[in-house]
Amino acid sequence: MDSAANHALMWSRLRRAFQARLPLPQGTEPHLGGALRDTLLHPGSMVRAELAYRIACSFGLSEERSENLAIAIEYFHTASLLFDDLPSMDDAQLLRGVPCAHQVYGEGAAILAALALINRAYALVWKTVAGLPPEVQSAGLGYLESHLGIAGLLNGQSQDLHYSRLSEHLREPQSIAMGKTVSLIRLALVLPAIIAQAKPHEANLLDRLAIFWGLSYQTLDDLKDVLHGDDVHGKTAARDACLDRPNLALTIGIPESFDRIERLMNLGSRMIARLVHRRPRLAFLRDVRIQFNQEIANLSEAGLTRAS
Repeated sequence: MDSAANHALMWSRLRRAFQARLPLPQGTEPHLGGALRDTLLHPGSMVRAELAYRIACSFGLSEERSENLAIAIEYFHTASLLFDDLPSMDDAQLLRGVPCAHQVYGEGAAILAALALINRAYALVWKTVAGLPPEVQSAGLGYLESHLGIAGLLNGQSQDLHYSRLSEHLREPQSIAMGKTVSLIRLALVLPAIIAQAKPHEANLLDRLAIFWGLSYQTLDDLKDVLHGDDVHGKTAARDACLDRPNLALTIGIPESFDRIERLMNLGSRMIARLVHRRPRLAFLRDVRIQFNQEIANLSEAGLTRAS
């Protein structure tokens, strides 16, 4: 079976797991149940789940543990999107090509659905680390808390929300992206390696790759917000300028943002080369880079079309 077929099978497996790992008991209140069912039926690209799963397997974690961890990370990410789309935050209308949960089922149901995803995600992480050496459990859970908590994702999100009121020296899109975006990429790339007991040097290389990829992804997302309409990438566009949120494309310009992505991705490729030299099973990271290159090329064409 070729690599494309293997990838399709793995994606299908993770998609099924995304839908099945959070069973809804009978008697679930209809608004909450509806918000969760709609969310679980639209998993998005699941790139973080795929990265976490393949990293964990590459370092020798069992398939069951790897899958539990991958879905947990995807649940954390999806919960963050449900929160991010609320009227008190981005006030978005679309997520993954469909109306946001709060638009259909109300803000309360969207908040409770996000909390249900987080609750289940923590349970899946516990399943992942159960039976592992205590020092591995402690390292993994500590890493998770530091990047989901006040020092990571939560602080980055708060800076994003209050960007217009930050003092001038704090109005730095890259530092905000480190908390808001890089934190989740770190969970996908580094946390599986920690739990699978990778060598410290390998975890450090993955951490540097997460920084380069996370900043690249955020810059690409900023460009999408500027260059695409709602109908192109399935979520409400042009929100950053409207809400005065950090956006690198608006700060330094569109051509400069593409140049920055290229520099960051090239730095990431150096990390991949060093990782694959030490552990050949990580060669799939090169494929992820190729997929990212295609997305950049597609967006660049959109930019040229708009400019013309």
